[in-house]
Amino acid sequence: MKIDSVLASKGPSVYTVEPSAIIRNAAVILGENNIGALIVLDGEGTPVGILSERDIVRELPRQPGLLDRTVAELMTTGILTGSLQDDVQALLRTMTERHFRHLPIVEGGKLIGLVTLGDLVRAQLNALKGEVETLTIQLMDN
Repeated sequence: MKIDSVLASKGPSVYTVEPSAIIRNAAVILGENNIGALIVLDGEGTPVGILSERDIVRELPRQPGLLDRTVAELMTTGILTGSLQDDVQALLRTMTERHFRHLPIVEGGKLIGLVTLGDLVRAQLNALKGEVETLTIQLMDN
């Protein structure tokens, strides 16, 4: 199964923020939308980083005034991105091994979607459920 099928069922909605945004405002977006991460885009619409709720919570006790700093100061850079043709199982393995939960999907250098670890697990479970149902029908027909 490819990522394009996951995005087709999930939809392309992604919350983004600019590097110059204030962390306090980014935290409000995360909370109001019940999401775990924001993709940080440059002026061209290219992903340059990711800011997760974990990033904020982890650094809040260590950095006084963190909420008044910019997203660029806290975001994770050098992010891994995926494409529509990537294999779900391969990305699931990579995300699990490298301990991250959000993966921007990019085409032509531009952000077109976002998948989470939960999205990929759900897709795998649905695929397995479909296989079980097919096998059950085949067994009942015999």
